[in-house]
Amino acid sequence: MTDHAITPGPAANQEIDTSVPHSARIWNYWLGGKDNHPVDEEAGDAYSAVFPGIVTIARSSRAFLRRSIRYLVAEAGVRQFLDVGSGLPTVDNTHEVAQGIAPDARIVYVDNDPLVLAHARALLGSTPQGATAYVDASLYEPDRILAAAAETLDLARPTALILSGILGHVADHDQACSIVRRLMDGLPPGSHLSVNDGSRGTDPDYEQAQDSYNETGAVPYFLRPVAQIAAYFDGLELVEPGVVPVPLWRPEKSSSEPVPIGQHGGLGRKP
Repeated sequence: MTDHAITPGPAANQEIDTSVPHSARIWNYWLGGKDNHPVDEEAGDAYSAVFPGIVTIARSSRAFLRRSIRYLVAEAGVRQFLDVGSGLPTVDNTHEVAQGIAPDARIVYVDNDPLVLAHARALLGSTPQGATAYVDASLYEPDRILAAAAETLDLARPTALILSGILGHVADHDQACSIVRRLMDGLPPGSHLSVNDGSRGTDPDYEQAQDSYNETGAVPYFLRPVAQIAAYFDGLELVEPGVVPVPLWRPEKSSSEPVPIGQHGGLGRKP
């Protein structure tokens, strides 16, 4: 495989409907990206009118991802990343952060959304020393994901599995846990799991807004109790400070104190 590759899959031939709002484009809009359409901006504005904090949640999730990757590269010595459910490229994508510290880092992005596939080449920049690749596969296909990732990554070496804002799309929590276990079972000791997802128990306004959104017929996203998010790390060694609201996970120095939000995340190491 070349350093810039796309592994085609079932989404490759699907048409992109720009007449209805799309969750990936809405999230891109909240992050300040440009890969969206007026219908997505309208849906995003309607959501934020009910719950203005959603923009903070989206950007805090991305900031957590950035900080966790920096930890993985600079402190844990990880040089391989498997980013499943990567979504649309915006800023501080996994390969940009990782290769900015370690130019030889290798990254595989996984998604099965035709919209994301259409923008995959924008994701696939790489340093000459490293590599990036895109795999068109579903989160529900762990074995296929691992087999395709092995074309770019050496899965005998520690690898960081990134599941950012994706497990909430799996309606059944036991199934979500099973997916995580099957993916981690394919990675060696010293590998890490990075998860951050919407949570219940911190912000009732967020919960009400998301529950209402799920009732619109859009692709649902299920907020989960913190204990269920923590369960994804069963059998792993949690990196301090554990599973916490994402602004509280190893925050960068700032003049303001980080505030808890309804988005929890953590990082765990496979012993």
